[in-house]
Amino acid sequence: MSHRDSGSIVVGVDVGGPKKGFHAVALQDGQCREKLSTLIAADIAEWCRRLKASVVGIDAPCRWSLTGRARPCERALAAEGLYTFATPSQAKGEAHPFYRWMVKGADLYRCIEPSYPLFNGQWRPLSPVCFETFPHAVACALARKTLSAKQKRADRSRLLQEAGVKLEARANIDLIDAAICALAAHHLLTGTFKTYGDAVEGFIVVPSS
Repeated sequence: MSHRDSGSIVVGVDVGGPKKGFHAVALQDGQCREKLSTLIAADIAEWCRRLKASVVGIDAPCRWSLTGRARPCERALAAEGLYTFATPSQAKGEAHPFYRWMVKGADLYRCIEPSYPLFNGQWRPLSPVCFETFPHAVACALARKTLSAKQKRADRSRLLQEAGVKLEARANIDLIDAAICALAAHHLLTGTFKTYGDAVEGFIVVPSS
């Protein structure tokens, strides 16, 4: 971890469906400061405010598709061989059970954006911000190569160790992914990041490789 974010707290959030909820990891100086698992979006927002987190990375779409097709950020990732679920329109997302986790993500953005405005492509280091990220793309950027999603637990655990981030040996994949999102938040904080997409339908932020 760089001295440029010394003392700053960054948070990563893995978003699941109604039964799985949210898993969050807060990092400070490269170490796990706190963890939180909850079914309630407002709990995550309040926890981030209490910790005075600087940056919050969230593994869920920050905006619904305006066209009903894949958003620009998702198409840009796919062009590099990084595939994610295409975000639907809000109407389809709220109607179809498969997208319940995206609805939970939308709930989180609504709760957190008053304190952490959504990243709009312009990063101001002293301003709290939240952003959308994608653990598979983060892992591939950190590894500087395309990784197999089948080995995600082992690969992401190794990448966390290489970054100096220590989680308990039995940490589940949700906490591992939350920590990966927190690493992406660290990279945004230090200015070592790249973006996919646009301000209209949302940016996905990953480390620059």
